[in-house]
Amino acid sequence: MKKIQVFGIVALLVLVSSLLIFASTEDKKQNKIGTAQYFPQQVDFAGEMAPLKIADVKERFDRELLVNANLHSSTILILKRANRAFPVIEPILKQYGIPDDFKYLAVIESALVNAVSPSGAKGVWQFMPDTAKEKGMEVNEGVDERYHLEKSTIAACKYLLTAKEKFGSWTLAAASYNGGMTGVNNKIIEQKVSDYYDLLLTDETSRYVFRILALKEIMKNPVLYGFDVSKYELYQNIPTKTVEVDSSISDLATFAKTQGINYKILKIHNPWLRDKKLSNLSKKKYIIEIPTEGY
Repeated sequence: MKKIQVFGIVALLVLVSSLLIFASTEDKKQNKIGTAQYFPQQVDFAGEMAPLKIADVKERFDRELLVNANLHSSTILILKRANRAFPVIEPILKQYGIPDDFKYLAVIESALVNAVSPSGAKGVWQFMPDTAKEKGMEVNEGVDERYHLEKSTIAACKYLLTAKEKFGSWTLAAASYNGGMTGVNNKIIEQKVSDYYDLLLTDETSRYVFRILALKEIMKNPVLYGFDVSKYELYQNIPTKTVEVDSSISDLATFAKTQGINYKILKIHNPWLRDKKLSNLSKKKYIIEIPTEGY
């Protein structure tokens, strides 16, 4: 009986040991693939190479790669949302001659949701009210086109074209989206250099382009960084029809019912409608999206 008990204990110990070794091996694999220990040999933004041979540049990029590769739930959500948002953003960037890489700027600004910052910037592209109005968007209590993905993307393109013309560099244009054209230009004058990677900027602007580079790298190679999201899990664009209105709508809930949907669905698909009604004394033409399925 004692021999049987000893044999059982030994067998149990061997099993436990084997499981621990297996778990340790899997952890090591996960650490190698599922974190940012994979480091690309070169990275670029809009065709402009980041000089990773400079120690400071390499370390700043490494920091953002490590941070974002380990923000697992946030990064997974971004990958899912991108499947819905990028098909809207990409053709507008192309239409205005803006490099496709700028879609990753929208990612780091808002994680591709209609975010609201403490300073009052809103929408996927995070416009302040005055800047939004300067770029042609309507911003008031009833309508806020910063929440309109197509229109805010067009406004972002207009800003970026002006910034590129000023700085001659897409990288600096991207940095100025965070630091402002005046702020970045002042640093260029003060420090007598004209390359983003040579400038000493505020901490936020100093990290800004590297965050774009990191998200670009992770989103283009998700499996390398431990994000294996199936096509089924990605968020899909819901088919819609458009309804043009050129008059006021006294009750959006009632209007939604006439379109075969409810108030919640109307607001989800038209987040730029900020009130319970639409006042339109000027007879402006508005395009309202009405989902036709999947709601």
